[in-house]
Amino acid sequence: MEKLNIDYTAVAVNTGGRKGHVKTDDGKLDFEVSMPKEIGGDGEKTNPEQFFAAAYASCFGGALGAVAGKTSLRDSEVKAKVHLGNYGPGSFGLAVDIEVKIPHAESLEHAQKLAEAAHEVCPYSKATRGNIEVNVKAVE
Repeated sequence: MEKLNIDYTAVAVNTGGRKGHVKTDDGKLDFEVSMPKEIGGDGEKTNPEQFFAAAYASCFGGALGAVAGKTSLRDSEVKAKVHLGNYGPGSFGLAVDIEVKIPHAESLEHAQKLAEAAHEVCPYSKATRGNIEVNVKAVE
């Protein structure tokens, strides 16, 4: 594996797991977390899957900007849907659906090609590739 030249490091600390608190070392993020109702929690606070969805969507949007060329990304959107599930008792996993809306692309096919190109360079896509199912789809 090629060595990564590190340009930036984000640091976050969690106490209490899914029913606890998470804070970044610079204090810009500072949240109580809880489990979603769907998996037995109260659903009153944010959860790790929402953090991951927000981070993946933002990162993917940046990757889209890197590959868009002359295509305007004005009014474009990246929606990341992070799914939490299980493979059986005590064995949990994630899957992600990414929907990319590029109103100024030449066509839906062109938008799909840009989305696939972004998926190749996005650091989150690289990190998840081969580990979890990630589906990338251009939408109108």
